[in-house]
Amino acid sequence: MAYVSLALYCTAAAVLGWTLRKSSPDTNRTWLPIVILAMIFHGEVHAEAWRTLSGLDLQFYASLSLTALGIAALSTALSFRGKLSALGILVFPFAGLLVLLYASQGHGHPNQMDWQLQLHAWCAIVAYTTLAVATLIGILLWCQERALRRHAVKSWTRVLPPLTELERLLFEVIWVGYVLLTATLVTGVVFVHDLFAQHIVHKTVLSVMSWLVLGTLLIGRWRYGWRGARAVKWTVAAMLLLLLAFFGTQFVRQLILHRA
Repeated sequence: MAYVSLALYCTAAAVLGWTLRKSSPDTNRTWLPIVILAMIFHGEVHAEAWRTLSGLDLQFYASLSLTALGIAALSTALSFRGKLSALGILVFPFAGLLVLLYASQGHGHPNQMDWQLQLHAWCAIVAYTTLAVATLIGILLWCQERALRRHAVKSWTRVLPPLTELERLLFEVIWVGYVLLTATLVTGVVFVHDLFAQHIVHKTVLSVMSWLVLGTLLIGRWRYGWRGARAVKWTVAAMLLLLLAFFGTQFVRQLILHRA
């Protein structure tokens, strides 16, 4: 199923690229059923693993793949907002490669968690997914703004929304991600018995730092009108902290220290 998902993701990206060159993605959505089918197969890879393990698999490769699935789903949903379909050209093959990586590396140990910890874990994954998409939008915004400042408008900039619309969408997604990250931290405080236990203290501190960075950005936007490159830098900084908090911690514990 992972190979099928990868093939479908790549096909969807290729069809989307052809669509962006030849016609408007808002009127020609030939790629949409292809990527939906790819995401169904992607999700089934995880569902099959959970059935086999009789529990959730949220280890390093599984978390990467689930986050990639979320990014693909959110990017697809955002394609209905103006001309943001172009995200899929980057996101879809990336999601396909990560589900194949997960399938090829085998499944980890099942995570036996009650519903409270499952809620915390899913809030975290959805928050990371949302903020990852915000980071991608921010990078597109930075590239578009730079091209306009240099009067070097390329063909790829024409498939993006207007600068003001893209910036507005960026902060809408950041707000959603910030609320989800807040929910992640709150459920961690409420449901995790020792939030500052030795094996998760780094994750906790880095997540709080990311939350503070995003909060500062949103206050700066509201109070001082921060925008453009400054907003993108703060968004990328927050996402890097989250990558270190979640995937960096998992990588060290599970792949280097070999701890569950």
